[in-house]
Amino acid sequence: MNSFTPISEEHLNFFNTILDNRCSVDSEEIYNYSHDETEDISVLPNVVLKPNSVEEVSEIMAFCNENNICVTPSGARTGLSGGAIPIHGGVALSLEKFNKILEIDENNLQVTTEPGVITQVLQDAVKEKGLFYPPDPASKGSCFIGGNVSENSGGPKAVKYGVTSDYVLNLEIVLPNGEIIWTGANVLKNATGYNLTQLLVGSEGTLGIITKIVLRLIPHPTSDLLMLVPFFDAQKACEAVTAIFKKGITPSGLEFMEREALLWTQDFLQDTSIEVAENHAAHLLIEVDGFEQEILMEECTKIMEVLESFETGEILFAESQAQKDALWKLRRSVGEAVKANSIYKEEDTVVPRFQLPQLLHHVKRIGDEFGFKSVCYGHAGDGNLHINIIKGDLSEEKWNNELSIAIRELFEEVAKLGGTISGEHGIGLVQKQYMDVVFTETSLNLMRSIKQVFDPKGILNPGKIF
Repeated sequence: MNSFTPISEEHLNFFNTILDNRCSVDSEEIYNYSHDETEDISVLPNVVLKPNSVEEVSEIMAFCNENNICVTPSGARTGLSGGAIPIHGGVALSLEKFNKILEIDENNLQVTTEPGVITQVLQDAVKEKGLFYPPDPASKGSCFIGGNVSENSGGPKAVKYGVTSDYVLNLEIVLPNGEIIWTGANVLKNATGYNLTQLLVGSEGTLGIITKIVLRLIPHPTSDLLMLVPFFDAQKACEAVTAIFKKGITPSGLEFMEREALLWTQDFLQDTSIEVAENHAAHLLIEVDGFEQEILMEECTKIMEVLESFETGEILFAESQAQKDALWKLRRSVGEAVKANSIYKEEDTVVPRFQLPQLLHHVKRIGDEFGFKSVCYGHAGDGNLHINIIKGDLSEEKWNNELSIAIRELFEEVAKLGGTISGEHGIGLVQKQYMDVVFTETSLNLMRSIKQVFDPKGILNPGKIF
């Protein structure tokens, strides 16, 4: 374990000198940066720093590197794997003042942005130009684009359009020693040396501080259609997912919600406009989008033909934008609803989509074996199932000691199905003990070696991933 230098008055004086009152040790502020949205974990940093230029970040990192002070990058703190929790104290380095969209390049279909821009704000800004940035995590209304890059976020649109890494062209980063570099070039093809840009995407703030991001864009679809399909059997709902793709349809969203996920969310939002019958075990939320309404109607007809092979309840077609928004709000609020309902642990498993029914089977089997309840939902179209393990009436002994055994067994089944233990939430703090399930020691040592090259003193976001 690293032994870091405690923050002293001398260090605070230096930070105050370069940041001009953007250095805080206020107890309330310190607490705000002690946690993200991961379970109920909180560890206080010693100081919160809020730089507003790459030069300030560079000075801070050079000083901390020289003095062996640990630094935890902090964005909107909406993460679910503990990546922004400063578990060794030290500096919480907030990027919230890096909140400008620097350029929307309509000729090259690119946007250059700072990392502290809220994802939905970025999406809305480029949409005004007729352009589209598709990755849309559930927290898009509050999360920062820099955090999305650090975690390689996905969201419902990933099934058709891909994840964050598919849109990042170039990054300006500050290395742990304070050096400022660009990782690539603002081009669509780049076979020049190792791909440092993609190495930084998904690195969870362990290799460098992202200060500028260049993203590619695409034309924004002009039409979409949305349907909510109730199933009497949850595994059959998962089977229908593969059948839709085999029919030649690639939806722009294909989301799975177990019965209780939908009921808890309706209760949380106080919205019961969608009927959930006693025999509804799960729902699929299916969206198609594009530029020709006629083609979208044809795709919906093909989807309906597929669904005829399954036992479903009455299918709801969204007839207005307001109804579409309400349906998507239900889906995007599931995580918040579960958190409001119970102490829980969320797993972010992903398997090849054909294996989704088997994954759901193993979740319920292991839950029965260990005595825990689960509420499942997620991005069925790309095999990404969010498994919320509910504490409920479990004893502290089972919750704190036996549950990790159950999670390991679940992850081993995921690996056997050809999947992995995180699709979009990252490893961070809470999943690092399970990395050996999906990686050999040789692979893990290669990753540790990369970390060592970027950050020889190990000061940047220590205690994460490994």
